[in-house]
Order: sequence, then structure tokens, then C-alpha cells
Amino acid sequence: MAEASIILHTTLMPTLYQTSSLRQRSAQTISLRRTSPAIVRCTISTSSSDTAKAAGAPQPISWGCEIDSVENAAALQNWLTDSGLPPQKMDIRKVDVGERGLVASNNIRKGEKLLFVPPSLVISADSEWSFPEAGEVLKRYNVPDWPLIATYLISEASLMKSSRWSNYISALPRQPYSLLYWTRAELDRYLEASQIRERAIERINNVTGTYNDLRARIFSKHPNLFPEEVFNMETFRWSFGILFSRLVRLPSLDGRVALVPWADMLNHSCDVETFLDYDKSTKGVVFTTDRPYQPGEQVFISYGRKSNGELLLSYGFVPRQGTNPRDSVELPLMLKKSDKCYERKAEALKKHGLSASQCFPLKVTGWPLELIAYAYLAVSPPSMSGKFEEMASAASNKSTSNKEIRYPELEEQALQFILDSCESSISKYTKFLQASGSMDLDITSPKLLNRKVFLKQLAVDLCNSEQRILFRAQYILRRKLRDMRRGELKALRLFDNVTKFFK
Repeated sequence: MAEASIILHTTLMPTLYQTSSLRQRSAQTISLRRTSPAIVRCTISTSSSDTAKAAGAPQPISWGCEIDSVENAAALQNWLTDSGLPPQKMDIRKVDVGERGLVASNNIRKGEKLLFVPPSLVISADSEWSFPEAGEVLKRYNVPDWPLIATYLISEASLMKSSRWSNYISALPRQPYSLLYWTRAELDRYLEASQIRERAIERINNVTGTYNDLRARIFSKHPNLFPEEVFNMETFRWSFGILFSRLVRLPSLDGRVALVPWADMLNHSCDVETFLDYDKSTKGVVFTTDRPYQPGEQVFISYGRKSNGELLLSYGFVPRQGTNPRDSVELPLMLKKSDKCYERKAEALKKHGLSASQCFPLKVTGWPLELIAYAYLAVSPPSMSGKFEEMASAASNKSTSNKEIRYPELEEQALQFILDSCESSISKYTKFLQASGSMDLDITSPKLLNRKVFLKQLAVDLCNSEQRILFRAQYILRRKLRDMRRGELKALRLFDNVTKFFK
């Protein structure tokens, strides 16, 4: 299991390499004050050995720690206490679920507020830079919050002990559990059956595009503030890995995003329904427990209502099969190019922000109305061309009406279309799992495992959980079609008997 961190409640980051408008300032801002240290930076070489390049291994970062280190975490706790963190009912320890986590040191009641991390110990887009000139340049270019905080983190990390945040950065993992650290060959090999592969590739491309955009527009024009030995692709991979796994969105501060030291040591549980937020009455970041904890028990929060694939994508772990009630799998659907109305259907979908190849989430509890609407459109004959627009609109979640549309004459064909897509996906998972073989490994200590074996086990766990959902959907669809066809057969037999009677 990966080390816990904090969630993004809504979307992931926006399109990173697009210039955004000036950020709206919250009425309550989080600011930090510090003096500028001497300009001494730790550099990260952009060159590596031929062996490392051949293996596709990421280059080491000079800061941070091993992901299970509690020594640096203990130093973090002492620094936070000296810097204004109130007395806590939790300590950082090595744990069974995750490498390290927060464990109750006292009795904790259900409904009790914990943490109370003050704004002065939170990193946000408003944090003051040790090099104010660098921050001013980025804000002058209207850099969005995500890449701004990523650059800030690298800038402070490179200062090592000279940065106010050195104790926090020293407690961050040197290599976060993130799909950003998977090579393209590893993604293609281990996630070939899952749609998470496409999202991982898209995310990697977004991060790469963000760095290239910042390098071209800003860093190259200010090399004294953003030297390439410090601000390079490897350090950006690290900083975005940290943000994806630890950044929290605070609803009570107009959805502002921030890193919250100490709070980001909390691990995730699928059974927990509590989140971080800013508490205006106590002026600190808190969460309210939804259950009691005894001394020695690990305290959990929720990273959000995420599928196993989304948890792997950002946090690098997969919950045990059957333990995540919000698990889902992306089912790809696509129009047939042999369809006489292919162009008209594709145009109708494009008008509503969809494409001829579209994914929809399947859950254990069912599937969305949009999926059925897409299936109606895919199987509809030319004689129903007047309904293409309505079907495409219903297939889009941007539709103003969530009313379910029904076309009884297309019901059987639509269900068969979805079933065919389900079974096509199942066959891909089956092929991968058969090739991988059965594995029964304890992956809570990945340092003890070969990297390839570790990644393979994560992929096997993900594919098992996603295939399980597809199998359930397959069963439901087959049963519905069977009942539908039996009903049609009974009606036909009844009609034949009536005809024979009158004859």
C-alpha cells in the first residue's frame, strides 16, 4: 500500500500547459512569512548513467526520504510543534496499512475534531517564496495554482536546510508511489487491459507539457532564477507526484488547494467518510472523526469517492478486492464505422462534447443513464435519424435534463451492444491475467520486492477488481436479454396458438 496523502475532492488538475486567467483570490488567504536565506541551491543533474537510462529508472532526487522513514517524520512532528501546531492525539509510526501513518496516542471520540493545522503551516499558491523574485515572475505570467505550487516546492527543496520547509520536505518520499514513475513500456505491459493506462499516459503528457511550457515561456528567460540543474523534468516529476498524492482542496476556502504538513501523513480507508477542510472557528485545517479510535489504532481519512484505478493513478496503491464500495471500471463504447449513419451520429456526439469512441463508468451497483443513451444512438437505424440529437444530448452529462429516455424498439439491441463491449473488455482482462499467472505476494513492503514484480502485482490486483465489475454487468445484461427474449418467445407462441385456434 502506498503512503497516505490527501485528496482532491473534485477534478484533477486542469489542462496544465494552458495559460489561465489570473487566479481569483479568496477572502481568506493562507500566507507565510520568512526571511530570505543565502542563495545556496542543491542541484539535480539531468544526466544519468547508460544503465539507468536503459532501465528507464527515474533519476534520484537529492531531498526527501525513504517512503517508510519515521525518523524524518518524527523530526517533522517536532518542528511543527515548535512552529505552532497544537498538541496532537496522534503520532507518526510505521503501520500495517501504508508505510507510515498517524496512530492514536490517546482515546479519540467519534465526532471529535483533530489536527488544527494553522494557516502558517500550510503551503498554498499564496505562500511567500524564499526567493521572492521567482514567485513574482510566475505570478506575472499568471501561472495556475498547480504548476505554481509544484515550482515552489522544487525551489524550497533545492535550498535544503536553508528553507523554512526543510523538515517537511525531508519527510516527503524521495520517489512517490505514482504512475508518473512508470515507464511507457511498463504502462503498456501491465495496464494493457485497463482504461487507467490511457489516463496515466494523458497525465504524464500533461506534466511533461507543463514543464516544457514553463521552460519555454519562463525558465529559459530567467535562468538565474530557474536554473535547469534544479528545475528540470525529473524534479517536476517528483513535485507533481507529491501534489497528485498529497494536495488537498479546502471547500471552506473557496476550493483553494494546499499542501497540509502532518495531515498528509493520514492513510486512506474505503470505510471512512471524513475529509479535511479549513475550520473558520478554530482557524485551522481539521477533520472530524466518524468513529472512535483506541490508543495504538491507526487513524484514517478518505481520499475521496474514487475507484481502485483512480487510487492507483494518484496514490500508487490498489485496495483489496471487494473492499471499495465505490469501485468502478471504464467501459469503452464506440460507433461502428460500417454504420450508414456513422458521420451523422459522430457529428451529433461531437456537438455535445462526446466522440465516436467514448468511455462510461460501470459500478457494482449499475451504470449511468448516459451509457444507455449512447447505446441507443449506436444501434439506431437510419429511420430514427430525427432522434440522433436527443440521444446524443442524453449521452452527455452536460445535458440539462437528467430524464431517462426510453426506446423500447431499441432496448434489446442496445443491451446486446453493451454486452458485446463488456465481453470484449473481459477477454482483454482474461488474457492479461492468464499471462500474468496467479500471484500471492505481500505488497505492503515494496522495497523487499523486485520492482517488476511489485508493478505486476498492482496491475493484477487492479485487473481483478475491474474484471469483477465487468463480470457482474455481464451477468445482469445476459439475464435481462434472456428474460426479454423469453417474453418475446412466449408472446409469439401465444400468437401462434390463437392463430391455430381460429383456423
